[in-house]
Amino acid sequence: MKKLLFAILSSLLVFILAGCGENEKEQKSEKKVLKVGMELAYPPFEMSDKDGNPSGVSVDFAKALGKYLGRDVVIENIAWDGLIPSLKTGKIDLIISSMTITDERKKSIDFSIPYAQSSLAILANKDSGIKSIDDLNVKGKTVAVKKGSTGHIYAKEHLPNANVLVFDKEAACVLEVVQGKADGFIYDQLTIYKNYAKHMDTTVPLLQPFQKDFEYWGVALKKGSPLKADVDAFIKKAKEDGTFDKLANKYLSDAKKTFDKLNIPFFF
Repeated sequence: MKKLLFAILSSLLVFILAGCGENEKEQKSEKKVLKVGMELAYPPFEMSDKDGNPSGVSVDFAKALGKYLGRDVVIENIAWDGLIPSLKTGKIDLIISSMTITDERKKSIDFSIPYAQSSLAILANKDSGIKSIDDLNVKGKTVAVKKGSTGHIYAKEHLPNANVLVFDKEAACVLEVVQGKADGFIYDQLTIYKNYAKHMDTTVPLLQPFQKDFEYWGVALKKGSPLKADVDAFIKKAKEDGTFDKLANKYLSDAKKTFDKLNIPFFF
C-alpha cells in the first residue's frame, strides 16, 4: 500500500513539476515578444509591402528596437483610434505609429524621448488660391483633416471661420483636395510632400511651418511602463550611431533633398 501511494505521489510530483516547467517556458517565450501597435496606412512610415507584410520606417525602427531589447517583434495593425485603447488595456506593449507627443495624450499614456520632429503643412488644391494658413481661415473655405490628428486639433482651435471636414483616413482627405471639394488638407510635412508627389497636376504643397513650435514624435507606452528607460536609451543610441540616417536614406531621400533645398529642418 505504501509503495502504491509513493508511486502515485511521485507521478503526481513529476506531473506538477513538468507543468511548472512548461509554464516557465511559456512565460519566458511570452516575455521575449514585443508587441508593437501601428496603423499600416501611412507610407513610407507604416505600410504593407506587395506581399502584405508590415514595412516602412516605423517597422524597421521597431525591429531595431526589438533587437536591442533582445525580444522578437510582432507588429499589430490597429486602426488609429484603437491604438491608445489597445496600449492601455495591455493588448500591445508600445505604439510606434508616427504619433505626436501632446499634453492631452500624456494624461493617459507615457512617451519616450522624441525620435523625430515635424510641423504641420498644407496640401492645397491648385485652383484654391491658398498660399498660407490664414487663407484657410476664411468663411467659405473648406479644410479636410484626419480624425484625431494634430491637424484636426489645430483646425478646431485656430480655424473657426473655415468649414472643417473630418475623415477617418488620410486618403479620403487627399481625395477631397484633389477633386476640389476641399481647399486644403492639414497634416505633417512629409505626408503633404508625399501626396503632392502623387498629385502634382492638381495640388500645391505649402511646406513652410506655420506653427510656433515643432511637433515631436515619440514611442507611446503604458503609464509607468518599465520599458521606457530602455526605449529612451535605444533612441539616444540610434541618433548617435546613424540608425535614423540610414532609415532616412532608405525611405525618405527625395523628401530630404526637397526639405534641404527649402531650408526646412528635416524629420530626423
